[in-house]
This record gives sequence, structure tokens and C-alpha cells, in this order.
Amino acid sequence: MKRVYKIVAVETVEGGYQVTLDGKPVRTPARAPLISPRRALIDAIAAEWDAQTDEIVPDRMPMMQLVSTTVDRVASQRNRIAADVAAYAATDLVCYRADRPAELAQRQHEIWQPLMDWARLQFDAPLGVVTGIMPRPQPPEALQALRAAIDGLEDLELTALHAATVASGSLVIGLALLKGRLDAEQAWAASQLDETFQIEKWGEDAEATKRREALLQDIRNAARLLDLSRR
Repeated sequence: MKRVYKIVAVETVEGGYQVTLDGKPVRTPARAPLISPRRALIDAIAAEWDAQTDEIVPDRMPMMQLVSTTVDRVASQRNRIAADVAAYAATDLVCYRADRPAELAQRQHEIWQPLMDWARLQFDAPLGVVTGIMPRPQPPEALQALRAAIDGLEDLELTALHAATVASGSLVIGLALLKGRLDAEQAWAASQLDETFQIEKWGEDAEATKRREALLQDIRNAARLLDLSRR
């Protein structure tokens, strides 16, 4: 899509702020008004629109995409999206440990066990450790406690948690990012622990590098959305 607008601005409207392009308000892909009471968030979206050159590239506007998702999907489908996020706890990455090699098992314990301990204390969610790849049921009370934590989030927080959880493969890691227990780089490193171990042993191909970089960027975008939505 060609860039045809010249002036990007932020205007005060009922309910907060909105971005305008040559005086016309920006809307979501579903044509809903894109309005937020968080000025910093709208400023960030305006900057993304202003940074576009001759061609508009949506993938270079992560805040626009995430906020549009919040407006178009999360606000109207909260229960389904919350359920999707909560489902990760049943087979959470940090709960599944290798029994060998010993070096990998030790690294998993050192990085993942403190996150599990934190989740137990923070949310009263005592998830269990599983050795091997076969799934085992987690305590129902732990799953219920984590779902309750998800249900208490604001829409933008739920959007960010969904993005971080999908990118990391772990609700525990997603929640640790949400609550400031981990920053984006730490969350990514924890989620990529097994892959990093294998790369150290056998090296990394270009496709894997590209995939890992994309996941890191997804987690960084989730963290930035959280930051901007709280200002």
C-alpha cells in the first residue's frame, strides 16, 4: 500500500487521544475507532505511521497492530483469548525438564525453577515438574489460580500477555514479563534455553537464527506495549 498522507498528528478526542493522517482519524482493520487514554501509546503509534516511507509496511508498526488487535478482538472476545492463554499452563515449557544430558538438566533447573517458585508465591499456583516430553495433568487449583490472574487483566495487558506467551511457549514466562519479574531479553533467553543449548553444541543455521530473532522481537513488542499502556 502506498503512503498518500503527509501529516501525522495526535488529537484529543472523547475517550482520550487518536492518530490522524492529514486530519483523518486512523481506524483499525475492522474500521473501529483507534482511541486510547494513554497518550504515550498513541504517540508511539503516530511515530510508526510517520516513519513509513513510500510503501506502508504493517510489520513495521507493531504498536498499531497490537492495539488494533486489542480493539478488534480482545475487547469482544476476552473469554476465548483468556482461555487460549490459560491453556499454556497445562503444558508449560518451564515445567518440562530433560533428564539428560546433565548439563542441560542443571541449566533448566537453575533458570526455570525460580520462575516456577515465583509463580507459586505470586499467584498461589503450585505447578509440578515433569521429566520427559509426555504431558501430565497439572493441579487443578494451580490452573484455576492462573486463569483468575489472567481474568483480572486489562485488555491491553491481555493482548501483551497473549503475544508474550505465544512467543515464549510459556504462560509462566509471559506472566513474569507482565509483572516485571523478567525483562524482554531475559524472557526470551528463558524461553530459548533448550535451543540455545543445542546451538552451543551443534551450531545454528540461518533459518533458526531468523526464527529466534522474530520471537525476540515479538517479546520486545509485548514488553513495550505493557510499558506504554501504563504511562
